[in-house]
Amino acid sequence: MSGATQDRWGSQLEYLLSCLGYAVGIGNLWRFPYLCYRNGGGAFLIPYFLTLIICGIPLVYLETTLGQFASAGCISVFNINPLFKGAGYAVIVLNVIASIYFSAIMSYPILYIYHSMSSPLPWQSCGNSWNTVNCTEITGNSSFFTSNGSITTPEDEYFHRHLLQVSPNINHIGSIVAPVFWCNLICWILVYLCICNGVKSVGKIVYFTVLFPYVVLSVLFVRGITLPGAWKGIMFYIFPDWAQLAKPKVWADAATQIFFSLGPGWGGLVSMSSFNKFHYNNLRSSMIIPIVNSATSIWAGFVVFSVLGFAAERTNVPVSQVATAGPGLAFVTYPATVTMMPAPNLWAITFFVMLFFLGIDTMFVTIEAIIAGLLDEFPRFKSRKRIIAFITCVVLFSFSIICNTEGGLHVIGLLDSHVAILCVPLVCALEIIAAVYTYENFSFDVLFMTGRPLRRIWMVLWRYVILLILLVITLYSLLEVSSLAGWFITLVSVVCIPIYAAKVLLRAEGSLLERIRASCRPSNDWGPSEPEKRREWELLKKQKADIFPLNDLDKYIKE
Repeated sequence: MSGATQDRWGSQLEYLLSCLGYAVGIGNLWRFPYLCYRNGGGAFLIPYFLTLIICGIPLVYLETTLGQFASAGCISVFNINPLFKGAGYAVIVLNVIASIYFSAIMSYPILYIYHSMSSPLPWQSCGNSWNTVNCTEITGNSSFFTSNGSITTPEDEYFHRHLLQVSPNINHIGSIVAPVFWCNLICWILVYLCICNGVKSVGKIVYFTVLFPYVVLSVLFVRGITLPGAWKGIMFYIFPDWAQLAKPKVWADAATQIFFSLGPGWGGLVSMSSFNKFHYNNLRSSMIIPIVNSATSIWAGFVVFSVLGFAAERTNVPVSQVATAGPGLAFVTYPATVTMMPAPNLWAITFFVMLFFLGIDTMFVTIEAIIAGLLDEFPRFKSRKRIIAFITCVVLFSFSIICNTEGGLHVIGLLDSHVAILCVPLVCALEIIAAVYTYENFSFDVLFMTGRPLRRIWMVLWRYVILLILLVITLYSLLEVSSLAGWFITLVSVVCIPIYAAKVLLRAEGSLLERIRASCRPSNDWGPSEPEKRREWELLKKQKADIFPLNDLDKYIKE
């Protein structure tokens, strides 16, 4: 590793908040509550927490351990097994695509914040220039939520017809929607200003951007449970349907939600942990992050369903008819509910400000993961990090413009539903194989770094349990791919893995089997980045090797 000075967090609280901001995002608000009620309410929490314990926490612990030990980003961390280094480049491609569409999504709350300052709210009624003859306002005894699609609400037409000017399908990209474009630009300017100094600036900003949404969630929770019909929505959310546990899809949904919510395999956790002090005990934070993330999801469900219960009460329809997931919940259903509350402008602004901050933290870490990963591989550019960050933001903004078009929402849907379903599980599987199968010294490295032996339960979970879960998640997710474009997006990042592996094998010498074995050994760059720690590590490793084999895990693993 280069002996260049490595940036460090100002405090471990900054690291913890940054990882929480990365893990806790808009999916906690608009995906988990819907999955919970659809898959058995309170009964869904059994497979959810079981998956959290046996898969989520171990994966977070593995990634943060690898990143912290080597002070390496998502590419250089694979110096532990150069044959798999293409997975690091796959993560870069993955994050580039994710940044393209996610920044467009983050422009929507900015638009809504601006329009929420108008009174009355512009989506509150029909009769506007963008409304169609099918527009029907929600009132008591409304049949909107049970309609067959022949009528629409003013909120739906405002979002799709006025703000986004959505085209009929993805084949019609259309022209750029100016308001979305300018809000996307604002989003990227804010992201650059926040990450231009790396962890030094991100570490300070997260004190506000991470904690503020919790304040807003608390306010919305208090307001939500005091609304008429709120408890009807909450009971619908948490009432257990034990029969659902017999369905394999419920368990697959739980595993998928845990997996994609926490963010292993995306490079963000590796990148953030690489800025930790070398001897920091990361086990505790590796448990806090997943637990707080899951608790936030559950809490957000109470906030969402208290409001949906109110909407159901006012419109005299079952809660199941107003419960939705994804952008429809955030930009159609919730705005429709806000119009029924006293002081609708206040609650609209509050909600969309919270939504923006929930998403912007994820963008911080995603962009930082791209930059840190590339700079680790090309350290000569580290002195020009501000310029690299600026160029990265400009390039990604340019790519994201396609999501600001009339067909942008269709593009976002295509990218979001396909980009990670194969790449992320595969990257996690390669990390496990590299750390605990092909590398003999991982337990020793953990002992050297933290001063505490690695417990046997972690090795059991990594070696046997999690790989099986990753296989199930991958197969379950791939069943959703149904188009040529979907397969292209699914594979575009993954192709980096075999291409780089072929390059490594071609440069190696010997028979194919000898080349594979040689390429799976850690490179000379693997190890602590600080020269003093590296010398100590190499000395102790040699002394241990003289006494007994390093692959004798019993010497390092605690029961």
